Amino acid sequence: MSEKLINKVKVKNSMGLHTRPATAIVKLLQNSKSNVYFTHKKDTINAKSILSILMLAAGKNSSITITVDGEDASTTMANLVSAFENKFDEN
Repeated sequence: MSEKLINKVKVKNSMGLHTRPATAIVKLLQNSKSNVYFTHKKDTINAKSILSILMLAAGKNSSITITVDGEDASTTMANLVSAFENKFDEN
């Protein structure tokens, strides 16, 4: 059964969504069966694309709206929110 979830997160990384967190997001999503989109300002992108994530140019404290649509939406959303909360394990 497919479900659609929407959640807002804040970018906590000091350098924003740069290459390392973008890579972490793509790796986290590679086994997800859901469609995942990030919206920042007026841009909505496919979160499974590292280039798209980098092109959002989301800096520290940016607000990102995550939309997850698919059969594993709740697990995918929980993993993403946790990754943002933990700054993608950056110190």
